[in-house]
Amino acid sequence: MSNFTLKQLRYFEAVAAQGHFGRAADVCAISQPAISVQIKELEETLGTTLFERGPRGVRLTALGEVFAGRVRAILRRVDDLGDLARATQDGLVGKLRLGVIPTIAPYLLPRLYGNLAASHPDLDMHVKETQTEKLIAELIAGRLDTAILALPISEPALTETPLFSEKFVLVRNARDANKPVPDSTTLREMRLLLLEEGHCFRDQALSFCGMRSTVAREGMEGSSLSTLVQMVGAGIGVTLIPEMAVPVETRSAEVSIARFTDPQPERQIGMVWRKTSPLSDQLRKIADVVQSCGLPA
Repeated sequence: MSNFTLKQLRYFEAVAAQGHFGRAADVCAISQPAISVQIKELEETLGTTLFERGPRGVRLTALGEVFAGRVRAILRRVDDLGDLARATQDGLVGKLRLGVIPTIAPYLLPRLYGNLAASHPDLDMHVKETQTEKLIAELIAGRLDTAILALPISEPALTETPLFSEKFVLVRNARDANKPVPDSTTLREMRLLLLEEGHCFRDQALSFCGMRSTVAREGMEGSSLSTLVQMVGAGIGVTLIPEMAVPVETRSAEVSIARFTDPQPERQIGMVWRKTSPLSDQLRKIADVVQSCGLPA
C-alpha cells in the first residue's frame, strides 16, 4: 500500500469537521474538485471508503470515524512539533490561533490587536469567534492554540489562567433611568431579554436571577448583545450586559445603565490552552497582554 500524505490527512480532517466538501475546500483555501480528488486518492490508498456521499453533504463511515480519531491525534502531534520549534525562538513569532467568545470579542480585540502589534510585531494572530463549547472542542483537537473566555471551564486537558473580572450592568429603557434598581428577585418578574442558548453569558445572567432556562424561553432571545440592547431601547424589556460592552452597545440606543447593589453579578475572564502545549510559556506572556487590555482604565 502506498503512503498517504500529510496534506491528504489535513484535507480529510477538514471534510470530517465540516461535513461538506465545499465548506472544507473554503477552509483549506483550495477548490472543491481539488479536495475531492485528494480524498478519493486517500480512499484508494486505504482500499476503502471513509465518507458516505449525499446530496447535502457527507458523513463518516464506521471506519471513517475511527480513522478520524487517529488522524486528529497525528495532526496534533505534527502541530506540536512546529510549536516546539517556535518555543525555542526568542520572542513571540509566527501564527497564533486564538479563539474568543462573542460576548468578549468585539470589545476586547481592537485594543488587544493594537497592544500585541506594538509589543510583538512578528506575531500573526488568527482569530475565531464562537461559543465556549466549540472553542473547547477546537482547543482539544489542536485547531486553536488558546482561547479567551469566561471561567471556570473545568476541562482536565486545559490550563486555566484567570485574567480579570468584570461586573454585569442592567440595561433598561432611557425613560426608566430614575427608577430604583431592581434586585435579582424583582428582575425575575420583569421581561428579561437574553442571549440564545449556547452562550455562557446567558447562563450567568440566569444564575444571578435564579431563573431556569425553560422559564426564560418565554421572553425574547437574541444572537448578540447588540440586538438585545436595541430591543431594550425600543421598550420591549430589560437585559444584562458585561461592563466592557457598555461603550459599544449603548452609544446608539435609547437606554440607561444601572449598577446592581453588592454583591454585584460578575464573571471571571481568563485564557485557556492545552496543558501539553509547547507554547505554554509564550501563551502566559500573551495572557499578560490580554490582562492589561481588560483591566479598567
